[in-house]
Amino acid sequence: MRAINISYLNRIDVERVALTDDDILNAVEVALRAQGNGETVLEPRVHLVPESSDKGHFNVLRGVVRPLGVAGVKVVGDFYENYKQDLPSEVAVLTLFDPTTGIPLALIDATAITEQRTGAVTAIGAKHLARKGSRVLGHIGARGTAYWNVRLLDHLFDFAEIRVHSRRPESRDGFAATLAKDLGKPVQAVTSWEACVRDADIVVEASRLPKPEPLLKTDWIKPGALVVPYGTMSAVELSLTDIMSKMVVDDWGQCRKGLPFGALRQHVDSDRLHEGNLHAELGQIVAGRRPGREQDGETILLWHRGLSITDIALGHAIWTKANKLRIGQTLPFA
Repeated sequence: MRAINISYLNRIDVERVALTDDDILNAVEVALRAQGNGETVLEPRVHLVPESSDKGHFNVLRGVVRPLGVAGVKVVGDFYENYKQDLPSEVAVLTLFDPTTGIPLALIDATAITEQRTGAVTAIGAKHLARKGSRVLGHIGARGTAYWNVRLLDHLFDFAEIRVHSRRPESRDGFAATLAKDLGKPVQAVTSWEACVRDADIVVEASRLPKPEPLLKTDWIKPGALVVPYGTMSAVELSLTDIMSKMVVDDWGQCRKGLPFGALRQHVDSDRLHEGNLHAELGQIVAGRRPGREQDGETILLWHRGLSITDIALGHAIWTKANKLRIGQTLPFA
């Protein structure tokens, strides 16, 4: 049997690869377009709950991106109190495979990948669904994915005003300071959900709640805004879907009835969001098979739960560039 080697990329290696903002967006857009064209295998995520869902759980995501010739499995832990131990709330590992032989190709620290691909889906969604002249961003939440939401959205829109809010003052203040330094513009840390959300052109809700609680009020949403809620536990009112001109998800298979968690879980279970009033999956819009925003006055909802194919595409981009730059280790597998 011929020798099998596997590439290993730890966090330092991934940082050294240093994908640009455009590299990240382009890689994720490849995956979304492939999904829209029916060129992926996308298995619904599964959850492993060691003790109770309010303390944390593992997400297991699996898929194939045929245009890239790669399959992958990502396991990500989501434990919201990790900050008490000076640990990130989300830590992930991605394994890439050859989909024709099953041979493992690479093992990659996917913590940054999780954050970057989430931000990229938010930004690509806004590219197609937000008003072109959107100037004000309101962002709830300061967890790992939040940074890339704001950074990649601002990369596309160059906002005149960015507001952020988080439950803990030290969290929101530190988040605003980091963003202001990296983006080279003022970022406001506001003390309430309403101050963050009201009259914003794009609203992103990425809170970390231990249980569902409707903290984001529908009345605060500006007509014509794009609203992107994706917390594990719902933070929005049931009436949110009532004001929407279009509702878009990343993958209906991961949003349908009978599954746990998600920002709009109650909306699906109560038939406020269903296949009949779903406008499209984001991949269909990226692939040009369904329209995105068609009028400035449309108020649009994008709910994304996280796609394995975006992890895989971004991991593939990192692995490919790492090979060219001779970054990482090659480990004997068999």
